Amino acid sequence: MNGIASVDQLWRSIRREAESAVARDPVFGTGLSSAILDLPDFAHALSHQIGARLGKTPADRARFAQLAREAFAGSPDLIDAACRDLQSIAFHDPATTTLLPPLLNFKGYVALQAWRLSNSLWHQGRCDLALLLQSLSSDQLQVSIHPTASIGTSVFLDHATGIIIGAFAVIGDEVTILQNVTIGRKHAEPDRAPKIGRGVLLSAGSTILGNVSVGDFAKIGAGAVVEHDVPPGCTAVGVPARLTNCPKTTAPA
Repeated sequence: MNGIASVDQLWRSIRREAESAVARDPVFGTGLSSAILDLPDFAHALSHQIGARLGKTPADRARFAQLAREAFAGSPDLIDAACRDLQSIAFHDPATTTLLPPLLNFKGYVALQAWRLSNSLWHQGRCDLALLLQSLSSDQLQVSIHPTASIGTSVFLDHATGIIIGAFAVIGDEVTILQNVTIGRKHAEPDRAPKIGRGVLLSAGSTILGNVSVGDFAKIGAGAVVEHDVPPGCTAVGVPARLTNCPKTTAPA
């Protein structure tokens, strides 16, 4: 994805959108002070959203927001990834071209950033806290991503209900995942998880299981069950999945 804005540029754009929203609709704008306009930067705004979405009580919301702020301050790469993820939504989703609505309202975006936080905690040895965040995301947002998964940037969880990404799954950059998608291991292969390449589309209700590789820019059709490799650029449809629309191999001159 070209033309990625910096974190500071992103934050200035979000603030301008918030100020315009307040001017257009004062009722809607009443909540934007604490969520956006009173905050110093994007990291604080994202921390606020994570706390608000995962916390069940005011004390929990404050605690999780503080946890996120500390993590973002210690690992700026988490904010860089969040910046790319947010811009990816505006780039890929025809229903929105601005940044404020997905930051405030798209639970898939917050769930992905909560996973980035849990993944960071896992690698710090704070595994119990990481699993707690996974559980809360599953309960509150209907998105369950194991802290040991590996996920690239510019990833879009669209609609983000019923998404399950299991332990050790690998997901590349610029992947779009729709609702009710499962990516997980088989019981017979507990140490082998799917690997999803760059730019892949996982359509609604699709399932990818076991030691399989989905190549770059492949598409998995709605409801498909994938248990074998999908080459780059191919489309997999059906139960069990079969390949279609694969790129033609160019013959040597």
